[in-house]
Amino acid sequence: MGLLFGICIYLLFGSTLAVDRGNFKTCDQSAFCKRQRAMKPGQSPYRALLDTLELSDSRLTLQLINDNNKVHLLLELYRLQGNITRVKINELKPLKPRYEVPDVLVGDPSTQPLSVLSKDDNGMVLSLGAESQRLIVSARPFRLDIMEGPELLLSLNSRGLLAFEHLRLRKDTQADPEGAEVKENTDGEEQQDEEKKEEDGGKDNEDGLWEETFKSHTDSKPNGPTSISLDFSLPGVEHVYGIPEHADSLKLKTTDAGDPYRLYNLDVFQYELYNPMALYGSVPVMLAHNAQRTMGIFWLNAAETWVDISSNTAGKTVFGKMLDFVQGSSETPQTDVRWISESGIIDVFIMLGPKPSDVFTQYASLTGTQAFPPQAALAYHQCRWNYNDQDDVKAVDQGFDEHDIPYDFIWLDIEHTDGKRYFTWDPHKFSQPKEMLQNIMDKRRKMVTIVDPHIKIDSGYKIHNEISAKNFYVKNKDGRDYEGWCWPGNAGYPDFTNPEMRAWWASMFAYDQYEGTLENLYTWNDMNEPSVFNGPEVSMYKDAVHGNWEHRDVHNLYGFYVQMATAEGLVQRSGGTERPFVLTRSVFAGSQRFGAVWTGDNAAEWDHLKISIPMCLSLSLVGLSFCGADVGGFFKNPSTELLVRWYQTGAYQPFFRAHAHLDTTRREPWLFGPENTALMRDVVRQRYALLPYWYQQFYHAYKSGQPVMRPLWVEYPKDAATFTIDDEFLIGRDLLVHPVTEEGARGVTAYLPGTDEVWYDVHTFQKHSGAQNLYIPVTMSSIPVFQRGGSIIPRKVRVRRSSACMENDPYTLYVALSPEGIAEGELYIDDGHTFDFQTKKQFIHRSLTFAHNSLTSRNLCPECKFFTKSWIEKVFILGAKKPNKVVLQTDGQATAVEFEFDASLALLTLRKPGMNAGADWTVLLQ
Repeated sequence: MGLLFGICIYLLFGSTLAVDRGNFKTCDQSAFCKRQRAMKPGQSPYRALLDTLELSDSRLTLQLINDNNKVHLLLELYRLQGNITRVKINELKPLKPRYEVPDVLVGDPSTQPLSVLSKDDNGMVLSLGAESQRLIVSARPFRLDIMEGPELLLSLNSRGLLAFEHLRLRKDTQADPEGAEVKENTDGEEQQDEEKKEEDGGKDNEDGLWEETFKSHTDSKPNGPTSISLDFSLPGVEHVYGIPEHADSLKLKTTDAGDPYRLYNLDVFQYELYNPMALYGSVPVMLAHNAQRTMGIFWLNAAETWVDISSNTAGKTVFGKMLDFVQGSSETPQTDVRWISESGIIDVFIMLGPKPSDVFTQYASLTGTQAFPPQAALAYHQCRWNYNDQDDVKAVDQGFDEHDIPYDFIWLDIEHTDGKRYFTWDPHKFSQPKEMLQNIMDKRRKMVTIVDPHIKIDSGYKIHNEISAKNFYVKNKDGRDYEGWCWPGNAGYPDFTNPEMRAWWASMFAYDQYEGTLENLYTWNDMNEPSVFNGPEVSMYKDAVHGNWEHRDVHNLYGFYVQMATAEGLVQRSGGTERPFVLTRSVFAGSQRFGAVWTGDNAAEWDHLKISIPMCLSLSLVGLSFCGADVGGFFKNPSTELLVRWYQTGAYQPFFRAHAHLDTTRREPWLFGPENTALMRDVVRQRYALLPYWYQQFYHAYKSGQPVMRPLWVEYPKDAATFTIDDEFLIGRDLLVHPVTEEGARGVTAYLPGTDEVWYDVHTFQKHSGAQNLYIPVTMSSIPVFQRGGSIIPRKVRVRRSSACMENDPYTLYVALSPEGIAEGELYIDDGHTFDFQTKKQFIHRSLTFAHNSLTSRNLCPECKFFTKSWIEKVFILGAKKPNKVVLQTDGQATAVEFEFDASLALLTLRKPGMNAGADWTVLLQ
């Protein structure tokens, strides 16, 4: 019954071959967005009351007043370490607390003293410390400007679009939303009069202030209108990025002629491309970039949010016009951004860069870095909805061996459970889960099962009974447990905002609770937006209740908390020793700390293959490095050409998983004829050979917050030719990838950046100059990949059936020389799966450098203790000159090294130098 019901629901709500846009709101159908967007730029009603200024070591506070309704707001300013400014605005005395997002920041950000440089009746100037940075507070109308020397970096409320819908009493009840006794309003009679004016004329229902209906669903809005808005102006900026998740280009578009970008986590079946519709994740972080500077805006709010972007010269700030005058130009570009959220407070972090890497570090200091995954998670994953039973799993596993294709993880979707009861197994199809897992473990492979956050309401189901008994379900507005439809039928939704609920959920992953599991079983959290098939916009009612808060306040955090609790469960089950792997569909700021994300229900279409690149780049820019798209497309059946090209693209994206819908034909990589099997085998093996490089990139992402998959402008910030490129990308600094994403392509044109750079084709070793558009003829076996001259990349070219089987295999070093004849790289090695690298400093981290005809390995962590059996079996030096002899110096001894030289490619090959990968050594070319 469960599968039949699920399919019926799916057919009812999501079987169309394109998204039903009528299921999801436009701005005009979202009352608060329509209200706020109706405001026109102009004179702001807000004024700063300078005589209320209070300055302490950590913050400055100042009251603002809305001259229209006399409501007072409290402005808080913080100067944070690392060139970050924090701005908070809340009601001075709200009728009840407004929601402030917890748990996303990794701690209380470290503050630095603010000092007042000058003050008069018109405003004040504050010092921001480094590099003559100043914060100018203008009093009437209120606005903030951040300056560096004579340059205006950014303005707040320069367009007068600050708006703060204060909590108020509904005129026909004269009681607060919780029925409490009305208290005297300290802002005086004028506020009450103004509220009466706002609510007269029958506008309550017209404007959706206290109730709103969409299709057949009504949102009761017990707290009334609570939305907030603030505008930011960015003079000199034409390119902004981020605010994922949207199926759109990397560079964000202006929204003047259409809807704003929407941030509201939703289950969208087969999403449309190139529009601002909301998808599964919401990360309210935008990056602004020009050739001089990169900055970031982090809008910490978990409610439904819309982001308007305009770019013009007509609405320039006074400072912008002054800059134009000084520079003798009337063409200085400017981008204006407006953030609108339904509830909560204004809490914004302005990350001032100035370099792209600085913004990544600044954001990581606030929300944390990418979790360091087990190495196996960076290998290849095989999935579909659904592998039928244990025999099917065994046959697929054997198929990979028979066709000599490596893989590390096989996945089971919802049909593996007992009637969609998560933490269970189908008693007929998966009756011996431990035996199945052990058979996979014997091959040093792993499995993932899906555990979704909708819980089947069934008195015979332990998970439901315990959640119900502990009162852990989300509530309706009337206090009863909220119920909705999802795959199991009638379902409850655990309140993951409750830390006690999260702790209980984590405990359910223990081996004695989640029966049939072993240590090689990991987890996938799907449908965690949350998805509710019969709810408004396929989600939860906004007036559902999480403790003291409405769902509208916390909506975009729900999936964040699900993944948090699941990751903690996998850590706890191992006694805190093993790194977890958890894939999530729904994300928020900070989700990077808990695992991986994928781009959801895409389709087997060429445009969906293309869009996977900017979608993952956008996620990477806001901390979520571990990103991928379903290889082959989730919906529909790919042509063989599309499938091969998708494998070639996915193999060079951080999360590499093939996945397909229940109704698609089987597409294991050996089902399309031997020639295509060979093509897919080859690119999967390319992925495995590069695992050492992928792993050290994720180590750096974990340590510093730098993205693994990068737009070209991140490494070439002054090169305007890179600013809109989103059909190619970098892995770290040193690999450039231009996948073939056009049907029937005979060639691609790749931009190779860097005026003084050279790039080497990793397949042919041919050298190409930077700062050029290079036309590359392609066949079905081609995937254009280039290594940057000046880099050293380690590979393991002996590919086996899984990454764990390659643990002690030797390394091959690819040394690509710069025009100056130098190169540098690293080698990072640990056990691949525990926290010992962190808790016991058990890892190897070595610097590899080539200079003056000498290749040297140096220990970057002398206090670290780890031993590897791996050795260096081969070294390729690209762009080399032929030496007379090659000598290895290690442990005070010198030995000759066998070599070959190909003059046509300037390629020097050192064979079996034989040094241990963890040792000090030097190779001299003489």
